Amino acid sequence: MSGDFLGVGWTSPVQLDEKGQVVTAQYEDCVRQSIWTILSTARGERVMRPDFGCGIHDLVFASNSAATSGEIVSEVSQALLEWEPRIDVLNVDVYAAPNQPNQLLIQINYQVRTTNNRFNLVYPFYLG
Repeated sequence: MSGDFLGVGWTSPVQLDEKGQVVTAQYEDCVRQSIWTILSTARGERVMRPDFGCGIHDLVFASNSAATSGEIVSEVSQALLEWEPRIDVLNVDVYAAPNQPNQLLIQINYQVRTTNNRFNLVYPFYLG
């Protein structure tokens, strides 16, 4: 039953297997790829769904500050709440990447609703 809710979809990026068939992501991997897609898509980027995506891309030229980190946490939390109903976001943290002054790492801890399994995803975000 949970497999129906979690779904099966094409991998992102789209790949072909050795038989030339489209590779699919299933269940919790499908959810992880969906989160990645939401974070990687700027609002307004998709013509037929301009409201889809995450507002972090508006912050690409912001300074590396606590205020920017707070805005990123808010934008990520809001986007996942709106676009990924299969999860509960447990927390979102933003921290500077070691030895890379213009990179922030967005750590998302989430729980898949149907299985109660917990996962962690770290998304790199680059400031101008």
